[in-house]
Amino acid sequence: MTDMTKDNLAGVAGRRRDGTGDALGSNSEIGRKLKQYYDELVSDDVPDRFAQLLSQLEQAEPAQKKD
Repeated sequence: MTDMTKDNLAGVAGRRRDGTGDALGSNSEIGRKLKQYYDELVSDDVPDRFAQLLSQLEQAEPAQKKD
């Protein structure tokens, strides 16, 4: 039996008939790592230069609305 077939069978064995268990199989680990990466990315500080540009944009928007 090939490794790929063993992995497929292991994924099916991990699911229960009542729908509980790990329905994503090996994709669950990928999902967990992507979520961890996203959480780290979102929690990073905004660089000072980028924050300054955003501030300038916010100040320019009200001036444009008055015109």
